[in-house]
Amino acid sequence: MRVGFILKPDKTEAGALLEDLVPWLRDQGHVPVVTTEDQLAPAGTEIVPEDELGASVDLAVALGGDGTMLRAARLVSDHERPVLGVNLGQLGFLAGFAPGEAKSALGAALANQLRTTKRMRLAVTFKRAGAEPVVRCALNDCVLHQGALARLVEIEAFVDNEFVASYRADGVIVATPTGSTAYNMAAGGPIVVPGKLGLQAMTLTPICAHALTNRPLVIGSDAVIRLQLGHDVRGVMLTVDAQWGHSFLPGDVVEVTAAEKPLIMFASEQSFFDVMREKLHWGARSDARARAAAQRGTKGGS
Repeated sequence: MRVGFILKPDKTEAGALLEDLVPWLRDQGHVPVVTTEDQLAPAGTEIVPEDELGASVDLAVALGGDGTMLRAARLVSDHERPVLGVNLGQLGFLAGFAPGEAKSALGAALANQLRTTKRMRLAVTFKRAGAEPVVRCALNDCVLHQGALARLVEIEAFVDNEFVASYRADGVIVATPTGSTAYNMAAGGPIVVPGKLGLQAMTLTPICAHALTNRPLVIGSDAVIRLQLGHDVRGVMLTVDAQWGHSFLPGDVVEVTAAEKPLIMFASEQSFFDVMREKLHWGARSDARARAAAQRGTKGGS
């Protein structure tokens, strides 16, 4: 099989792990592939342009943090290639495997023995009069915000052409369930459980809204959210997954809905709630209560 690697920008740790994985893969008859943009090519690797990676591999491995996973999603999701995330960052909500698990997890993935999960993405369409629409996909979110200057902007929001509100705020976030634990959560938005257990939904969250009654909304994934500026203001930016940005002027429009193809990612043994307890320091059950619950479950299943 052909295995593509996407590396974190600070490549020291990622490069060392890549140097270890490449000969191991080749010994098993697989082809390691890296991109020209990553500029790391241990002996025995094939090099392809970044925009050709998705079509060139059978699966991808992201060596980095959640930002590297966002980049991997952008490169391979439209080709429906699964991604295995090895966490070399800090939080690691998306990159579910530790560096010490990289070989065993990748071996299981190559043997088709590792469970996969699908994560909804957003299709973000930017429209400006006289120009062709620009479409970008987001795994986490798209954000319309006030750019470099600390000032309120007025943003009008519509859902399926129905007017929702005119937000006077630092900006507005539209997030997926996956992105609900990122900027959306920091701005006070709801956590939406992703994957099989959760909802196919989008959150619409104002950032530091001037009106305290403005609350985040959870909206079905088949809806179309439209955002536009409410008055003549300059310096506003539209960003998608913090990977792509564009100036946003009066008269511009951004429309957001579910993307046609999700991200397919390999899942670790941890559940979403395990990750939440670990990363967000939620309260854990006492050992005695956990043992009692496990015993009840064993008896019930016998």
